[in-house]
Order: sequence, then C-alpha cells, then structure tokens
Amino acid sequence: MASLPLKKNYRCEPALQQFYGGGPVVVSSDGSFIVCACGDSVNIVNSSNGSVKSTIEGDSDTITALALSPDDKLLFSSGHSRQIKVWDASNLKCLRSWKGHDGPVIGMACHPSGGLLATAGADRKVLVWDVDGGFCTHYFKGHKGVVSSIMFHPDSKNSLLFSGSDDATVRVWDLLAKKCVATLEKHFSTVTSLAISGDGWTLLSAGRDKVVNLWDLHDYSCNLTVPTYEMVEAVCVITFGTGFDLFLGSYNQQMKKKRSGSAEIYFITVGERGIVRLWNSDGAVCLFEQKSSDVTVNSETDDSKRGFIAAILLPLGQGLLCVTADQQFLFYTPVELPEKKSELVLSKRFVGYNEEIVDMKFLGEEEQYLAVATNLEQVQVYDLASMSCSYVLAGHSEIVLCLDTCISSSGKILIVTGSKDNSVRLWESDSRCCIGVGTGHMGAVGAVAFSKKGRNFFVSGSSDHTIKVWSMDGLSDAEQPINLKAKAVVAAHVKDINSLAIAPNDSLVCSGSQDRTACVWRLPDLVSVVTLRGHKRGIWSVEFSPVDQVVITASGDKTIKMWSISDGSCLKTFEGHASSVLRASFLTRGAQIVSCGADGLVKLWMVRTGECIATYDKHEDKIWALAVGKKTETFATGGSDALINLWHDSTASDKEETFRKEEEAILKGQELENAVLDTDYTKAIQIAFELRRPHKLFELFASVCRKKETEYQIEKALHALGKEEFHLLLEYIREWNTKPKLCHVAQFVLFRLFNNVPPTEIIEIKGIAELLEGLIPYTHRHFGRIDRLLRSTFLLEYTLTGMSVIEPDIEAKELKTKSFINSDVEDANGLLLTENVEEQTELGRRTATKKRKSQKSKESSRKKVKGADYTKAKAISLQA
Repeated sequence: MASLPLKKNYRCEPALQQFYGGGPVVVSSDGSFIVCACGDSVNIVNSSNGSVKSTIEGDSDTITALALSPDDKLLFSSGHSRQIKVWDASNLKCLRSWKGHDGPVIGMACHPSGGLLATAGADRKVLVWDVDGGFCTHYFKGHKGVVSSIMFHPDSKNSLLFSGSDDATVRVWDLLAKKCVATLEKHFSTVTSLAISGDGWTLLSAGRDKVVNLWDLHDYSCNLTVPTYEMVEAVCVITFGTGFDLFLGSYNQQMKKKRSGSAEIYFITVGERGIVRLWNSDGAVCLFEQKSSDVTVNSETDDSKRGFIAAILLPLGQGLLCVTADQQFLFYTPVELPEKKSELVLSKRFVGYNEEIVDMKFLGEEEQYLAVATNLEQVQVYDLASMSCSYVLAGHSEIVLCLDTCISSSGKILIVTGSKDNSVRLWESDSRCCIGVGTGHMGAVGAVAFSKKGRNFFVSGSSDHTIKVWSMDGLSDAEQPINLKAKAVVAAHVKDINSLAIAPNDSLVCSGSQDRTACVWRLPDLVSVVTLRGHKRGIWSVEFSPVDQVVITASGDKTIKMWSISDGSCLKTFEGHASSVLRASFLTRGAQIVSCGADGLVKLWMVRTGECIATYDKHEDKIWALAVGKKTETFATGGSDALINLWHDSTASDKEETFRKEEEAILKGQELENAVLDTDYTKAIQIAFELRRPHKLFELFASVCRKKETEYQIEKALHALGKEEFHLLLEYIREWNTKPKLCHVAQFVLFRLFNNVPPTEIIEIKGIAELLEGLIPYTHRHFGRIDRLLRSTFLLEYTLTGMSVIEPDIEAKELKTKSFINSDVEDANGLLLTENVEEQTELGRRTATKKRKSQKSKESSRKKVKGADYTKAKAISLQA
C-alpha cells in the first residue's frame, strides 16, 4: 500500500458559531439576511447558510430592540442604556444616536417611507423620531404598562400608529392629529403581536390571553375573537405571493359549504406550544395545525425552554421563519402532497446558541453530516454543506456527554450516545429513532466507542469506574426501543473514565481515567492486558494506532504519550501544549497526530520525530471535541466557545500556490528588469510595488533622482498608486529616512508625493498619523545637519579669503584680462600706456612671489640644506 503524503498545513473554515442569544429579530426586505441580537452585539446573518456576515460590537449594553429601514440601508438598535442608534448597514458605522426614553426601549418600527422611527419603551411612552434629524416629532402617553409591541400602518399614506401594552390594551395614534384616536380593550393579558390585513382595514392583535382579536379600522370595533387555546407570541397575515397559497387552496376546500359574507383573512399563529397553525377568519376555523415539532411542549409540567417566541413571513415566497425559545431559527416551507393537501416541511434549522460543544463525530458513508453533543439532552445532526441542523435526536433526560458513530454490517448508520442520566442510547440515523436503550451504570456515562471491525457491539465507560460491553444483536425495526444487554462488566479504574478506544481488529479496548492511568483490556471478556502509568494528571483521551501496536494518551499534564501495548513502556512524549491536552487522534495512517487542548490550540505532530510542525489558534476557549474523518481526514474541533471549525488539508493547494507565486515572481522580475533597461520607470515602480521589493524600489527612485528629465515618470507612477500602496510607500520612506545615506532619496520621493497627492487623500491613508510621527524627527535631524554644513562652507570661504589663497588668483586674472583689452586700444599715448601696463603686470608678479616666499619661510627654516638651496635657486630663477 502506497504511503500517504504527509500533511503540512490545514485551512480552517468556521462552520458553526454562536450568533443569537435571544431577543429581537428582523429580516431584510428581500429575505437575504437576518439581523439578530447576541448579548450586547448585533449580528447580521446570512439566511442561506447561517454564517455571520458582519457584527456590530456593543458596549456592554444588552440589545432589546431592532429595526430596519424599508430599503435595508439603515439599521436601528437600542438597549438597556436607552441609547437609540442609527447604523449604516453597508459599512456598519454609527451615523447618529440619541436618548429619549426613561427606561429600556422594548420595540421599534420604521415608517414605510423610511423617514420616521417609532419606539416603544418600558416607561409607558410611545415616541416618534425624525430619522435624519434625530429629534422627536411625536410624544404619546396613555398606556398604563410597558409598551410591548408597536407598528406603523403599512400604507405610507395612512397616518396611523398602533401600540400594544401589557395593560391589555391596544392604542391607535394619529400622527397628523398627534393624539390617540382609539383604545381597543378586549384583551385580558399582555398584547404580544400586531398585524394588518391585506386590504389595510383590519387590525389583528394577539396576546397571552390565548385569543386573537380582529378590529375594524373604520369604527375601531371588534369584529371577531378567535380562541387559540395557547399563549400567542406572534401573528402573521398571509398575503398572496408569500408561498402559502397552496395552503389556501388545499385546506380551504372543506370550508366551501360554510361561507359568510365577510371578507376572509388568513393568518398564522405561533406560541408556547411550539406548533404552527393556519387560521381562517371566516368562522374562526383552524385550517392547519402541525402535529408536532422539535420544540413542542408535550406536557404542562415540562418546564424546559420550549415553544416559539417570534414568527416572520419571509418575502418572495421563501416560507416562514419561526424563532424558538432555545435560540433556534426554523425555516418552514409549504409543500404540496399527492393527496391534494399541503404540509409544512422544515427546510432549514439554524442553531443560534449552543453554549458548549462537548463531543462530535462525522456521520454517513461520505461523512457529509456531523453529529454534535452540546450541553443539552439532545443530539444535533448538521449537514456540512449548509451547516443547517438537519434533525435532532431527543430522548435523554439529561445532558449528552459523549457519542460515537458507525455503519453497521447491514448498512445502517448508527449513533450511540452516553448521558448524565446514567444510560446509553442507540439511534438509527435514517429513521431518526432510538432503537435501543442500555441501563445499568450507576453514574454518568462519559465515554462510548463502537466496534471497528465486526460492528456488532459497543463499549461504555462511566463515572462509576466501570466498563460495560453492550451487544447489538437482536435489533429490529420496531417503533419501541429494545433493552440492550451487557455482555461483560469490569471495575476498571478508581476514578471517572473519560475516554475509550477499540483496536482496529476489535481484540482490545483501552480506557483512560482521571486516576492518571490508561488500561488495555482484552475483548470480549474485559481481561486486563497492561496498565500504562506515567502521566502526572488525569487522562482525557486515548486512541489506538491504525498500523502499529501502540496507543496514544492525552493528559492534563500538558503532554501526549505513546505507549507500546506489548510491554506498556512509554515510547515517546510529545510536549508543547501550554495547558491540558483534551483530545488527540492519529492522522495519515498513523504517521501524524493532531491534538487540541484547554489552551485553545490545535497542534499537528510528526510521530517519527516528535516535532510539532504546525500550531493553529482559532478557538478562544477549551477545545473539548475533536472528530477526524476516516476517508478525507478532514477534522472538526469544537469547545467551550460554542464554535465548530472544519479543518481541510491544504498541503497540496499551498504547494501549488507557492509554485504559482514563485513563477509569477520570476516573470514579474524579468518584466521589471526589461522596464529598467527601457528606462520605463513608471512601469518599473509599479512592478516593484507588486513584488514588494523595497530595495529595488529605492534603486529606481535613486535613478530618477539623478536624472531630472525622468521626473515626470515618478509623478505618473505616484498617480497610479492606491491607498494601500501609498501606505506601503510611506512605510518604505520612513525606513529609508532613518539612514543618512538613503535620506536624500527618501526626501526626494516625499517631496514629490506631497506635491502630487492632494492633502484630502493623504489624510485618508490608513495610519498616516503614525507614519508622519516617524518621519518628522529624522527629517528635522537631516535638515539640521545640512544647515550646519552650509554654515561651515561660509566659514571655510571666509578663512580662505583671509589667507589670500583665493583672492590673488582673481587679481592676476583681472590684470591679465585688462592687459589684453588695453593692448588693442589705440591712443595717442599708446606706447606709454602699454609700458605702464607691463610694469604693473611685472609688479603684480613680484608681489605674488614675495607673498609665497613669506608663507613658506617658516617651513623652509625647518627643512634641510638641500631644501633651502632648492628654494633659493627657485627664487633666483623667478627673479631672472
């Protein structure tokens, strides 16, 4: 069998992250994104795959109200601080903010025109604001309780504003008259939701008094009261084009015989029971009711978080979005069935808040699913393509602590889970049903493992210090789960068992415990083979090598150890984690190890050398879960930060990318040399920027600095640069400016840059203040040095002039020039003038000779006789 290529690098893709912590939710006008609150921050979530597009970080202020403008360009938010903020949805900048309420803002609504914003507060007030100016245009008082819901009339020409309160009233406010025109009193509890019919003349109000009231807006009378027999949290009016026309066609056939003269209004209600119901106002008939859902409350004594808290009809026929009390987004789509009826199908499920990822495993033959155990009593199965939660396995009464998956000999995809309720459950993925329950442990089941070869049994370990082997024989397709039988039991450790692993040939099982030991047992009778001792802290993870007779253990003492099964000796110790190592697994057919720990790091190790070749920091807290795909060797990590990351092998792609970049660099380098030879400095400078070669860039600027006729090329090159390249150029100039040998070129380029780039563009360069702070001190130093040199030249010139070193030469030249001029002059006394000039010239020569003699007299006195004779001879010859 050919050896697999070693992994050198992995690419991380955040697959699942926490994005909703409860609170307000709004959907864009086209349904492409959802805006929701997560604590003190606001997340904009892609509605297709649940990924977070962008986040507005808060300032320790829990968000209580959100709204979007009709064109989705503005986002409004408010929280407990009572600060109302207006955000630009494109760049997430806060445009303006103000305060107006005396308590937290509970609800918000934007006028269909986009110019007004209405806010409902816990201070019992309703305020209307001008969006552009940020000033209050209307101030309404009258409610006797917290204003819980608010909405404008959908017709922009209609000036009505509606508000519902926990004083069980609905008030209608006229914006033109600036007063309350009606108070609707038919509810007996908090009004939770408001809606307007398609024709705009009927108001629907839902409350926790388990009714929906329909009000005529002509005279504000109550036309109908629909009992719903549950606390209603949201009501939505169905209009044509929303995708629910199928329901109106299929479920309304039975109502043809019973028709009244009034106009029919179809609406949807959701509430505490966790089911969706479709109603017809004509006769107050429920046309459709979900039989059950994953959030259905089965009994009145069920005090866990269940039911829906909001519902929004998505535009463009995209279905219905329901928000659950346990922070899940459920997308329902109507589907027509062969029996000429329609059914609501759960098309997508996004889990907004997981709190902590405890364990997970890949699922399916192609490993396209991921089974995740969180700190809930349910197991969530995610589709890796869309990261939508495909289904939920519910049955445990306590938190699920561990799970494992396999494909049975009959081809069924099985999942086994261990829980805090001291039981293990066996699930079938296709039917999504529990097919077996194993009881007998006296403590929480913290580890489970499937058989690798025969796939006809699994092993469980518990905090009661025992290991049990469970048989999967006799499984049937019956609706009721069977009781699983334990084939063998052993008291394995003296403390909690954290991990179990079964050998590839099903002959051995290894257990890791908090008692700092790992034990290897022979299957199926659980006979002790060897005990592995050497760790100084509890063992969190164990795994057999797929090719060698070794096992690895990950411990709280920050190390990973490799042990020989034959004699129990420690073969290698891998050190590098800064905290407890919580999971470790083999990769590349046993040649590599991947590990993760409480330090939030993922490390990749070479087994042969014991070297850590890669470290990744993509988690912010402990990494409890590690799942490795058997086929693709893609692995997933999850932990206390509620984040699941998928890691894909990028060794080959990185190698190709490196080769491609090197090839491009060679071609660009040649192009750069050609441009230099052609003295095309504009193109050369641009290529040097692309290649990030500051030394070559300096040489080019130095060449341009020496050749003044090419200065226009540097101006042309500077005009072609972007903001990022300007920032990079200023960084290079700052570096060159620190060195005296390079500062002249740096100042030359800086001068050209400031001359050709407008100040408005320079200010917009990122980090310009820091760059200028680095340039100014050295520039002052260079100019001070040049000033001192200039003054030194003045002193030198004065000194030389005073020593008559410079002046005599000038006088001789002037005399010579005069002699040539006077020789050509014709005068009556020409001969006498010429003789006088010759006498003056001779006199000047003798004066210069005497001066030179006096300067050298001191030196000649110290010289030897030979030097003195030479000086005298020279003087005689000059006099001659």
